[in-house]
Amino acid sequence: MSRRLSGQIFLYALLVILAIIYIFPFLVQVATSFKTDSEAASNALSLFPQTVTFAAYETLFSRSDFPLWFANSTIVTIAVTLGRVFFVSLAGYALARLHFRGRGAIFALVVGVMAVPAVVLLIPKFLVLNQIGIYDTYAAMILPLLVDAAGVFIMKNFFESIPVSVEEQARIDGAGAFRVFWSVVLPMARPALITIIILSFQGSWNELSHFIVATQSPELTTLTKGVASLASGQLSQGTQYPIKLAAALIMTIPVAVMFFVFQKRIMNTTEGAVKG
Repeated sequence: MSRRLSGQIFLYALLVILAIIYIFPFLVQVATSFKTDSEAASNALSLFPQTVTFAAYETLFSRSDFPLWFANSTIVTIAVTLGRVFFVSLAGYALARLHFRGRGAIFALVVGVMAVPAVVLLIPKFLVLNQIGIYDTYAAMILPLLVDAAGVFIMKNFFESIPVSVEEQARIDGAGAFRVFWSVVLPMARPALITIIILSFQGSWNELSHFIVATQSPELTTLTKGVASLASGQLSQGTQYPIKLAAALIMTIPVAVMFFVFQKRIMNTTEGAVKG
């Protein structure tokens, strides 16, 4: 018993230490955003500002295009999340339930795309967007992100876990394939849908490389590109640690809220769809 108790104490102590190491940079970020520039440079790791100031936030909203960046990211993220949930659900259902020639080859291609590093596709993506005439538009920012191979893979596997007998009654009543998908199967896929929503929201909100090759106009700058420009000293001279970390903190909030709201509903592979 003493050995078991000692092992548990050691394990919890290790977990506490790891938690502190993980959380400490975030606490430094919050504290530094309320410091003066000089204090942030001289005492960067202090968690308690000597002089609490909102100057960094005032500068972000009054002397930079931060509100525009935030609006662009919001528009793109909402459009991509809604579109991706719809299209990957359709593709996943088609691969799981519809029988057509080449279905196995298409799924193999989907799995293969998951293995391709995103950086490899940047130049071809730029060439395609420029060739079809949508470069430097919202369409160029949104359309290439509407379908995600990992999302198709997740939805296909979840739909295959739903018994076919669930759909038979709807087909007997005369419902077509899309009606069965929309009215019967999709409501039962809520855990998978919530997982896709979270992954899509987080991925599109934090996307940077795609937006670099898809746009060049300042009016289409997103938060990721804007915060990266702040890191290069866009606003003024000096370290600008409070401004940079204030921008990063605001950028983190929507993703954190999304995760904490839906964390208990993230897909559990053991959650049966039959009980729906």
